[in-house]
Amino acid sequence: MKKVAIIMGSDSDLVVVKEAIAELKKFEVPYEVHVMSAHRTPEQASDFSKNAVSNGFGVIIAAAGKAAHLGGVLASQTIIPIIGLPIKSSTLDGLDALLSTVQMPKGVPVATVAIDGAANAAILAVQMLAISDENLSEKLVKMKKTMVDEVIAKDKKLQEQEF
Repeated sequence: MKKVAIIMGSDSDLVVVKEAIAELKKFEVPYEVHVMSAHRTPEQASDFSKNAVSNGFGVIIAAAGKAAHLGGVLASQTIIPIIGLPIKSSTLDGLDALLSTVQMPKGVPVATVAIDGAANAAILAVQMLAISDENLSEKLVKMKKTMVDEVIAKDKKLQEQEF
């Protein structure tokens, strides 16, 4: 099974990234977590991304706040999917990171999830890997079924109440 890389622009992003880690653990997807900055360590980020395929990665999640160029820097150097995870910072409530991540030039796509949407970033990574992994596909089907069952149970409980 291919691995998922989670690259954070700063170690302060770990608070949010932990949700992605938890989801990857649920699906038993191997992963690595690193800190690399598009602005402070561009050579390391570039080298990581250039070698991602040969190092067994299938997807990279790029978590960054403020001027969130990390996803684009990584995407410019690899053919594997990059999922941008904009991180809310004290500045502009994460809107700056969202726009920096989602507004990519033609030929350098970065799939982008919601601000602080770490769980969805991980689930999207699993969905991408599941295209060629039947075991992951089955786990995703079970997850979707569980979500349906939970909503039905909540509705049933609600219907039993008087308003």
